Amino acid sequence: MMKHYPVSNIEKVIAHFTEKDGVEITYVCTTDLKNSDVPVDIFYRATPHPKFGNCYFGIFLHPIEKSTMICNADMVEDMSFGVVMNDDGLLEYSQSHHDFKMFKNGNMIDGGREYIRSSSPCEVYVVRNGEMVVAE
Repeated sequence: MMKHYPVSNIEKVIAHFTEKDGVEITYVCTTDLKNSDVPVDIFYRATPHPKFGNCYFGIFLHPIEKSTMICNADMVEDMSFGVVMNDDGLLEYSQSHHDFKMFKNGNMIDGGREYIRSSSPCEVYVVRNGEMVVAE
């Protein structure tokens, strides 16, 4: 099971966009997209948005304006996530460039999508069809 640290109220976002768009919306992960250290909650819909054509969208807090923003997040399927086990047996990834995580079990992960640095061999995950899965 994957441990996430969303920046928004994901239940509220899912309810809002499921009702607004009339399709099921699911939370995928939280990660930097284009800007370093600006984590974005990534959501998925199985059918492309009728106006914009994307299946993934992101919700984030604008770093300067401090307002909630939405963006196309289809690029998440081109990204890799280094994943290690935390002390509770859950899988964790570094969600942002400078999101360093160290666990008592000796596992460490760092780098977000910029690079993968870990204290031990880590599994690499990717996002496919709205789910984080082990890379082939």
